Amino acid sequence: MSTRTRPLPDVYRSCPALARSRRRLSSRTVIPMPDPPDVVLLSADRLVRAPLRAQLIDDGFEVIATDTWPMMRSHLRPGERPLLVIVDLQALPDPSQVLRDLAVLMNPERVLVLTALGSIDAADVERRGFVVVRRPVAIGSVVEVARVLRARVTAASERR
Repeated sequence: MSTRTRPLPDVYRSCPALARSRRRLSSRTVIPMPDPPDVVLLSADRLVRAPLRAQLIDDGFEVIATDTWPMMRSHLRPGERPLLVIVDLQALPDPSQVLRDLAVLMNPERVLVLTALGSIDAADVERRGFVVVRRPVAIGSVVEVARVLRARVTAASERR
């Protein structure tokens, strides 16, 4: 057997620190995954999404805000699921399908749904087990409900 090593790619030769770190990594090295966010927010309307995200962050939540269901779904993989999901039905394409899919991916008690006129009826959303906040509502009220849900979820996970 030869003791020669393969030459490093140019990117490693140009940065000695990177080359050293590459040599330290082995096949047994475990790179920790980042913790999932506290909240994943789905709102098609930027004028709702931006201030709600800002207020949630201001209250200590770690938030990922999305504007489409496929983008949100990518954050709901096993091991990456957030504590809470907030879905704004206003201007959301095919809200019924989104809620059906969401009921499979998340525990409905961890999903906060903001209703909208001309969308799914609030009573129907409640029958599916989701937490409902009816419009019109202030952003502060939505954040307060999110705080209560986070406390409930955290308390339930500590009891296990």
